[in-house]
This record gives sequence, C-alpha cells and structure tokens, in this order.
Amino acid sequence: MSYTISLFTVGTKQKERQSAQPDFFEKDENLEKFTPKQRTALENRLLKYRYKPVGNNSDGKIFEHPDFGEAFLTDGALYFSTSNNFDCILEVEMTASEFTDTGEFAKYDVQEGGWEEV
Repeated sequence: MSYTISLFTVGTKQKERQSAQPDFFEKDENLEKFTPKQRTALENRLLKYRYKPVGNNSDGKIFEHPDFGEAFLTDGALYFSTSNNFDCILEVEMTASEFTDTGEFAKYDVQEGGWEEV
C-alpha cells in the first residue's frame, strides 16, 4: 500500500472547490496545465531534493528518491508516492508543502481530507 500526495496549480484548487464533481481529479480536462516555466522549476526542484529521473511514459516523467519513494510529473500534477512508513510519509508531506512556497501550487492530500491550508 502506498501514500500519495498531489501538487496542482492554485487554479486547479480553485476549480475543484467550485466544482460539484466527486470525480474531479479523474478528468484531465479539469486540471490546469503547468506552464513550461513551472514544469521546469518543478523538475529542477525535484533534482535538488535528490529525486532522479528514471523514465517517461505517455503521461509524464518518473523520478525516484533513494529513500522516500517516487514522484510522477504530468502536464497538470506532481504526484509524490511513498510507502506507509511514518518517516517516509512525513518527509514527503514536508517536501510537497515546501513546493507550495512560491504561491503557484497547492498541495492535496486525500488521506488527510483535502487541500493543505497555510
């Protein structure tokens, strides 16, 4: 079993809050796409946090961290996945929160009940 935390644009957060769709995140058209600048910034930040690119698939780019799991960067989301180990969850939670410091991104944690409010 894994623990997943998602990072979206603030625009996606606003759209989701205004939506009445229970399956909002299941539809790609609901997710605001990252700009090329945002995508590059996220990739560079992942590298600084020791996530290494390990491959691509048709939906995005896969990164692995030597200790804390993986990250998957798509056009409209960054998904962090880790094991249910407390230390790994804590580290990934903090990393995802730190990625919101520019004000462009919002953290969504379905296990914790939704959007992180700062």
